Amino acid sequence: MAIYKKNISNLFYVFIIVHLFIWTLVPSLTNQNLPLDTIEHLAWGSNLDWGFNKHPPMVALLPEIFYQIFGPQDWAYYLLCQLCIVVSFFVIYKLSEDFFENKIYCLLSVLLLEGIYFYNFTTPEFNVNICLTPFWSLSIFFLWKAIKNNKKVDWVLLGVFAGLGFLSKYLFIYLGLAISVLLIYYIYRKRINFSCLVSLVPFIIILFPHIIWLTENNYITITYGLLRTGSEEANIFNHIKHPIIFLVKQIVLLLPFLLMVFVLIKKFKVNINLDDDKFLFLISINLIPFLFIFLTSFTMGVKIRTMWMTPFYISFGLLFVYILKSQINFEKIRIFFSIFLILFLLSPILYSYVSISQTDKRTDFDGQKLAKQVKVFYETEGKDLGKMEYIKGNEWIAGNISYHLPERPKWIYNSSEVQLCNKDMKCLKYK
Repeated sequence: MAIYKKNISNLFYVFIIVHLFIWTLVPSLTNQNLPLDTIEHLAWGSNLDWGFNKHPPMVALLPEIFYQIFGPQDWAYYLLCQLCIVVSFFVIYKLSEDFFENKIYCLLSVLLLEGIYFYNFTTPEFNVNICLTPFWSLSIFFLWKAIKNNKKVDWVLLGVFAGLGFLSKYLFIYLGLAISVLLIYYIYRKRINFSCLVSLVPFIIILFPHIIWLTENNYITITYGLLRTGSEEANIFNHIKHPIIFLVKQIVLLLPFLLMVFVLIKKFKVNINLDDDKFLFLISINLIPFLFIFLTSFTMGVKIRTMWMTPFYISFGLLFVYILKSQINFEKIRIFFSIFLILFLLSPILYSYVSISQTDKRTDFDGQKLAKQVKVFYETEGKDLGKMEYIKGNEWIAGNISYHLPERPKWIYNSSEVQLCNKDMKCLKYK
């Protein structure tokens, strides 16, 4: 029982600091090169725009900010990944304080997330899913605050973080659907009034430049997203196959999380009270996005890629602790913490083993060596061109060269070959 007498908040802060430190250090020491998606987004960031061929701009803006601060230091981008995760953990912890009087439940709501590999093993690669997660959790937080207090500042902040979430990845629309359902319900019940629509003002202002960019670029990011789902493969069987595969994958990846839950409880008995606003809120923001993405797969017959679900589970711990609170057996708390500690340590150990033992991964690519070779080539063959200002090529090869060169030329997409260009766009083909 000594655990309950400790300062739970201090334990939480120790947890997120250790998580931040381990998952910044491990990939920094075991990877020779940044992962594919991180290099890609750094390439986009070198030539910032209001959107790119695959995604909206936020995923390029954040690493560009870090590049301007830290330069080509790999550890900084692993740190950026973990800041996105621990900010999400912190937001969920603060949200849970409104749901529980005893902070041990708040701590459990976050510790359970270590049982989901989206929040540990896959986090060293900065991508749209990692980028979206803090804005997803912040939108949930301010949605609850706004519903609870009906203050304009909370509605405005909801609109701000929803807009930033949408600029991170269009997948935010699934949380947006859950938010819309909740607001319609509460307006119908006269719990809130139409003042909630003030959240649309910052949301639209934030999205407006990207919408203009979309129309000017033939909605290229939407086309890319649809292609990633396999929507061009018209087959009636896909309407059954893809949803089933999706569900099976979700069950498998949640097994460690569910093990931690079942170890903690006496018996699985869910307390359902439809008059409980907290219960309705947690069910809505957790299950409505899940339901709609499943229906997308079912009705359109499209694939749902596993990594897309990264932000969807960020408040799952809070949901399970809330509905099973009366069933939690604190006599099993030591077993729970033992399993938590095993998972907490096993994940970075496995990551290190894979990173060191497998030598043909993208993170084993010697981008720095390539950049040095390109610099010598340009100084020798293109000495009359002046300073290299632009580099044309694909995101991986040209992106690596741009990232590692001290002059950091701006990246421009070219699928066929690498070209090194001066400010007047006079180019030299790299051989």
